Amino acid sequence: MSLRSQLLKGILDGCVLAVIEKELVYGYELSRKLQQVGLSDVSEGTIYPVLLRLQKNGLIRGVMKPSESGPNRKYYSLTTAGEEALKVISEEWKQVSVPINALLWKGEDLHESE
Repeated sequence: MSLRSQLLKGILDGCVLAVIEKELVYGYELSRKLQQVGLSDVSEGTIYPVLLRLQKNGLIRGVMKPSESGPNRKYYSLTTAGEEALKVISEEWKQVSVPINALLWKGEDLHESE
């Protein structure tokens, strides 16, 4: 498994919750939205197990709704617990990403100025 895949696996729940926080989405649409922001390795096959786990853990809820084209779709929204989890994940990500970015990018700037 590549480093990128390992990093993404660690933060994917937070990414999924962040998309769902903005709007009701169904699985395929969620996968597309993640791909549109640059997470091209996130396929439907990756998303559905995450959605099932988040729903089982009470962080999201799914509601079947009619589709304009085809069968009914399950649309997901955050629960109160999901909103809280997203806040925690966001804060923890910030606590990790800010110093890592400072190390990686400032270190690169030092080499460029020499």
